[in-house]
Amino acid sequence: MELVEVKTTAEKGRGLFARQPIEAGTVLFEESPLVSSQFCWNAAYGYLACEYCLRPLETAECNVRRLASDFAIDLPYPECCSVQEQLERHTRCADCGTLYCSQGCLNDALERYHKGLCLGANKDNASHPVNALIDFWKKTHYPPETSSILLIIKIIGMFKQIPDVQSKFDDFVSQAVNEDLEIFHKMLGKDFANQIEQLYALLVNAFEPTAHERLQWLTLSGFRSLLALIGTNGQGIGTSSFADWVRNVSELELQDKQRETVDALIDGLYTKLDDVVGSFLNNEGSALYSLQSKVNHSCAPNAECQFPHSNNVLALTTVQDIAAGEEICISYLDECALERSRHSRQKMLRENYLFQCQCEKCESQVNDPDETSEDEDDEEEMDDDSD
Repeated sequence: MELVEVKTTAEKGRGLFARQPIEAGTVLFEESPLVSSQFCWNAAYGYLACEYCLRPLETAECNVRRLASDFAIDLPYPECCSVQEQLERHTRCADCGTLYCSQGCLNDALERYHKGLCLGANKDNASHPVNALIDFWKKTHYPPETSSILLIIKIIGMFKQIPDVQSKFDDFVSQAVNEDLEIFHKMLGKDFANQIEQLYALLVNAFEPTAHERLQWLTLSGFRSLLALIGTNGQGIGTSSFADWVRNVSELELQDKQRETVDALIDGLYTKLDDVVGSFLNNEGSALYSLQSKVNHSCAPNAECQFPHSNNVLALTTVQDIAAGEEICISYLDECALERSRHSRQKMLRENYLFQCQCEKCESQVNDPDETSEDEDDEEEMDDDSD
């Protein structure tokens, strides 16, 4: 926090601001999440990640073979695989068999939430209330995924195990509606009312509180608030042992012929991966970060979130020079969405984050038509169908 500070403004509320001039490429801070979780479908399709920190558990070679459906692939330079030397550290929960990258992650999970959530022999029992809850979520939230019921399950586990955890979650914005702008969160609109009621019933069946427990989120209004919390604050995470291998290989000092050969191999593999799995290359999940959640959005951001350690530790890094006193902003939208029209961007931000964007880019396009192209309308319909 030496480079940045949190301030409150009348226009946006809380935000992060530079204490001094900062150069592009500067890591402003690194932060571990309060809670994180792999996406349900991502895990179901065999993307292997540590249950606690999302670190990849497959070697780069095994990862690319599985994704490309080609088990004849051989990767050179195995020393560039970050997972290879860590295989002997991998471990499992003794009761349910859940995988972790290390004993340290297993211990942290047990201490924070897993002790009260462990299903033991019922882990693969489809009729168990927790599994029924996860299955219903999967049937109503198909890929591409943006959030996970597993985050909510872990949060409830934390409330059961950590007495003073409430204050940490109170710091997040969890409003389901912006009354000033009359905006409802997309996940909580009337089209999803029946789904929310069914999810809530399944949640209560799985985690009915005992008399001594005070779980505010096991009420219907509390559950809606929790859905809004993870929807508006959740930060996406992606990890990949193959991507780590590619990055490490790119840093090797190789002769020209060797470099040409390995670059051609990498290009060919990415082409094959695109044909088989498209953009679904990573172990994907989401997390809640206390400090990162205070960083506001801009459609022309001056910083971005990175995951340099191949786990859930977030690094906020500047992408351009920043002046002292300037607000530090990230994009809540992905690169493709940022290239869409002002109308499309603002529609997504209203539905998912409950605000009307007034960033420099949006203000410069204020006279653009309030309509989307035919292609954008088709994409938005697909987005609606996937939620």
